[in-house]
Amino acid sequence: VRLLPNDKDPSNTFLKYYVHKWRSFATGQDVNAISPTTFGERDPISEERFRYIRTGSEEEKGKAESIRRQEKYACNVYIVEDSKNPDNKGTVKIIRYGKQLEKIISAAINEDADELGPKIFDLSPDGVNLKIKVEMQGDFPTFVSSRFTNSVDLNIPADKIQSIYKSTHDLKSFISVKSYDELKEFFNTHFITNSPSPTVKKTVPKVNSVEQTETVEPDTELSDAEVADLLKDLE
Repeated sequence: VRLLPNDKDPSNTFLKYYVHKWRSFATGQDVNAISPTTFGERDPISEERFRYIRTGSEEEKGKAESIRRQEKYACNVYIVEDSKNPDNKGTVKIIRYGKQLEKIISAAINEDADELGPKIFDLSPDGVNLKIKVEMQGDFPTFVSSRFTNSVDLNIPADKIQSIYKSTHDLKSFISVKSYDELKEFFNTHFITNSPSPTVKKTVPKVNSVEQTETVEPDTELSDAEVADLLKDLE
């Protein structure tokens, strides 16, 4: 992929957001919810988690500590190649990623600015691609071998480059944060109740119709089906 800057507001080229994840004590399935701290708002899940850790029973403390708040990131990219979904080639999409890819991208912008820097956003022949590589490390996927390539000519006509830059999506539009009361009810449903039922489907954050890709960091226990899904570097 080739990273794309926000054409209207470069400071919003990347979106950093937070997600709560845990295994529901009501359904036995993995659940998650976008944390309102992403936008500087109160988060009832964090508040309840800390309350149980401070004043709960040993069992409640253990349950509360199982709730993980993870940092996630998102940005727009131009798809250079997608072997699993060739029709994605030449399209603009949003990718979601974790700390491993964030470190690689951040290093290219900061520590390796002289060598890479603006090139990672350049659609001209001087630009460089980000090759996302997924490998298994034990039972978990890892993205540490992902890297920026040497300069590559994408053969994009000069008159089309600006239209690609202008076609980036609003990153905030793909996440939907529940209200304070909705999140508190969500927490109560999946934390306080203790009657596992394997028939309930997994709960995921709401997203809008913007096409997306996603990579997930190996910091929770995953089923075989979830691991297989993680190996899809592009939806």
